[in-house]
Amino acid sequence: MREPSPEYPTPPELHSGSGAAEQLPEVWTGRATNRVQWLLAIGGAACIALGVELAVDSTWTSGILPLLMSVIGCLAAGVLVLFGTLAFVHVAVKVDGDCLEVRCGHIGLPRRTIPLDLVVGADFVPRVTPRQWGGWGYRWRPEIGTAVVVRRGEGVAIKLGDGRVFTVTVDDAEAGVRVIRDRLRLLGTKKPAGA
Repeated sequence: MREPSPEYPTPPELHSGSGAAEQLPEVWTGRATNRVQWLLAIGGAACIALGVELAVDSTWTSGILPLLMSVIGCLAAGVLVLFGTLAFVHVAVKVDGDCLEVRCGHIGLPRRTIPLDLVVGADFVPRVTPRQWGGWGYRWRPEIGTAVVVRRGEGVAIKLGDGRVFTVTVDDAEAGVRVIRDRLRLLGTKKPAGA
């Protein structure tokens, strides 16, 4: 986490003994958006439009097969690019009393729900980049875990009980980490002694 300074003093709820656990929001939400991916979506829409234009108003004289291949190629490329980018234009993260939920894109797919009783820790990551993960989107790298990367910037790394790590880029990631840690503390105090 960022060290307190005159520019960024420690908020009152972070001082030890201030009862931060009682001040927990019922639900914490965070979002991250990547406006650059809209350009890719426009490119996908242009490919679809080209495919439709070729299918409707074609004056090709070289035969039906080259025309058909061009139309199908433009439509397929356009659909893949359009929906592939729209799925990761933004991400929404929600933390409530039971779980952490990550939803991507406008229709919320892909979606990942992680019960908090499977989480052993949460860390603030000051810089998550697409380069670290091999691009934008839902990513998996065996040596560092799984991530949802929609833009470069801060993120939350969730450590799971089985040793895996799940990282997500989100605005105000420090607040998200604070809420997750407080939820984990509350869950730890509610567990029976034998559990």
